[in-house]
Amino acid sequence: MSVFLLGAPPAFMKYTDVPLFVSNRPLSKIKELYRARGRVSVDSGGFSELDDHGSWDYGPTPRQYAGQVGRYVDYVGIDWAAPQDWMCEPWITAKTGLTVEEHQARTVGNYLELKAIDDRLPIIPVLQGWTIPDYEHCIDLYDRAGVDLRALPLVGIGSVCRRQGTEEAARLVRRIADYGIRLHGFGFKIDGLRRVAQYLPSSDSMAWSAAGRREEQGCDFRFPGSRGPHKNEANCLRYALKWRDDVLAAIEEGLAQPEQLAFPLAA
Repeated sequence: MSVFLLGAPPAFMKYTDVPLFVSNRPLSKIKELYRARGRVSVDSGGFSELDDHGSWDYGPTPRQYAGQVGRYVDYVGIDWAAPQDWMCEPWITAKTGLTVEEHQARTVGNYLELKAIDDRLPIIPVLQGWTIPDYEHCIDLYDRAGVDLRALPLVGIGSVCRRQGTEEAARLVRRIADYGIRLHGFGFKIDGLRRVAQYLPSSDSMAWSAAGRREEQGCDFRFPGSRGPHKNEANCLRYALKWRDDVLAAIEEGLAQPEQLAFPLAA
């Protein structure tokens, strides 16, 4: 694995240079953006939009989102951003009332629309599905649209977060990696990364925040100028960085496994 992105609130961009994954939802509300200390990529907030509303109707339009991403390129200095994709977990499709195939078509369509608005934007395509044949169908949709996923530096693989520690998810990642596609795994935590680290050039997780919310003692760490101490660790940078150390150790453990990648990692 080349890089692990720590899922984080935007404030972390001021105080650490570790690679971060920041959601567009809070980031878009910041009026005066600032240059990040380290590498940053942006999540569109798609899971939350569909989980909350069953559609993208309450989120930014593609043109608005393209404008937001362009602003982050100029002021934050981001590496890439996810499209406004449509997750395919059964509980999400139940909320939208749409089929997996329609979610896939909308995911591919949004990527194409965002690139048509401004092809300089660092939007990555995302594969969506639920079964291995679903994801292979999504690859075919991109192929038919003239998008060669194998030629791109990074492609997201979605709808795996809730099952990322399972053998089912591991088989899925291995199968898609065999196509020669360099994958970013959304929401891969410690157990999942032990299984598939050698197949993912990139991944992210914010699992530390949910774990930190259960730490009732809190700690005395706080950002300069902020009030404290905080009541738990859900937004604590020190806690997040310690958790990240555990993730990096799990990645090293996964990379030490005997199986090898079917293609070289991107530099």
